[in-house]
Amino acid sequence: MTDGAAPQGKKPAAGLGHKHVRSGEDFDIIIGFLGFWAVVLLVVTVWMELTAQPALGWALGLLAILLALYGMIRLRRRLPARTATRRN
Repeated sequence: MTDGAAPQGKKPAAGLGHKHVRSGEDFDIIIGFLGFWAVVLLVVTVWMELTAQPALGWALGLLAILLALYGMIRLRRRLPARTATRRN
């Protein structure tokens, strides 16, 4: 079942291509990646501010990551929900 084939006896839903469902999962991975770096940049920016060091570059980087994260979340809402389940 690791090759992406449908389980025996079950056919894929009509109109739902494997690529659309997969792209939603890929968006989730990118959102998680951006979220991680947003937290890292937030901590660095706060630390730089508290230690009276220049933090403008860090803050601008944080802004860019947050804008990208916002855009990815808006795009993700247009894709179908994840339908795959994990097998133990």
